[in-house]
Amino acid sequence: MVVNFTPTGMVPTKQTAPSVPLQAHEIVEQVHEAQEVGITMVHLHARNADATPSSKVEDYAPILEGIRAHCPDLVICTSLSGRNVVDPVLRSEVLSLKPDLASLTLSSLNFFSQASLNAPDTIRQLAANIREAGAKPELEVFDLGMMNYLHYLQRKGLVEAPFYINILLGNIAGAQLNPSSVGALLQDAPENSYIALAGIGQTQFDSHMMALSLNLGVRIGLEDNTWFDRDRNRPATNLTLLKRLHALMELSERKLCTAKEFGEMGFYNSHRNLK
Repeated sequence: MVVNFTPTGMVPTKQTAPSVPLQAHEIVEQVHEAQEVGITMVHLHARNADATPSSKVEDYAPILEGIRAHCPDLVICTSLSGRNVVDPVLRSEVLSLKPDLASLTLSSLNFFSQASLNAPDTIRQLAANIREAGAKPELEVFDLGMMNYLHYLQRKGLVEAPFYINILLGNIAGAQLNPSSVGALLQDAPENSYIALAGIGQTQFDSHMMALSLNLGVRIGLEDNTWFDRDRNRPATNLTLLKRLHALMELSERKLCTAKEFGEMGFYNSHRNLK
């Protein structure tokens, strides 16, 4: 089971999620703690000094440096999000740090109060930049049209198997967490795909339950969900969410796919010095 740890995201603040790690040393520390509990990979977002989202290489560099020092085998994914930066050149700055994966959202979409802009030429340029950097795309799919666009990119030779796909469920303008939607997305996924389910907000826990039953991976962390319980009385922390998942994995007799196992399946950066 691939466990993709998403500790920070672009939206949570210390006011809405007091334990969210925003500074580089906080992110590195929580990733290290999460690795000790058990994760396969980490999906990173950097923040500016004022805690707003950043795509700048100087903000990502200390995070990747710290994680590589403490967690050398961990598969590292960096965000190339289009929610606050549209220019693919600026979004690609972080690729100079040679992450193992970089996020590639397969269309434009609306969130509750914000848009993520991903024009076709931008997606194609980002895919080419990711490949040139020796990385693999972390393919973000919010609806069936995005899965179809993945097939288009494959036909054009812009992405190659093996694929790692996050199916994100519960967004206001995307696929919802129900058997018919999930089934259609899984049926349309290309061969040789490793798929994880992610649930936004209250759907995170239920997406994990569905993933456990379908032998899929999960995406987990405060990026997608800041509450531990359905009634929103208990704020979540990254570690409480992760420890609950491991309890469910033990009950379901699911084993963690280690970072090294996943990386050696084709998800380490091709420029990484493997020892």
